[in-house]
Amino acid sequence: MKCPFCNHQESKVVDSRASKDGRAIRRRRECLSCCERFTTYERVEEFIPVVVKKDGSREPFERKKIVEGILKACEKRPIKVEQIEAFVEELERGIQDRGEREVESRVIGERVMAQLKEWDDVAYVRFASVYKQFKDLKEFMAQLEELLREGAK
Repeated sequence: MKCPFCNHQESKVVDSRASKDGRAIRRRRECLSCCERFTTYERVEEFIPVVVKKDGSREPFERKKIVEGILKACEKRPIKVEQIEAFVEELERGIQDRGEREVESRVIGERVMAQLKEWDDVAYVRFASVYKQFKDLKEFMAQLEELLREGAK
């Protein structure tokens, strides 16, 4: 396993345990070169669905892209990485459990937006502004006004 700090190729496992749902193994590792510690997760490789993008193109489902998008939206917000990881794990499992070979990016994006809306309004607006690709300030303001109306209820 390559060290994320110094890129050394060898590390040792200092702790290993099953995740809460039992679908992954969490390993705490220590780099044999710089002695920094980092965590890895080992999962059974299940079939990987294809994501159908808005333009009709297709690409393999990438968990990492979803996590990175959510992390960017949640930057400097009170959302824990563990919450994000758990949500993406649940999202990925739900897609795989459906057994469909293809999933529309719209389905993933809407599910992410719904979760962010539940967690944090600012993170939701950040994600929505990129995902919905507002054409102008009026569209963006309409989304904010809708959010404010819902918050006033």
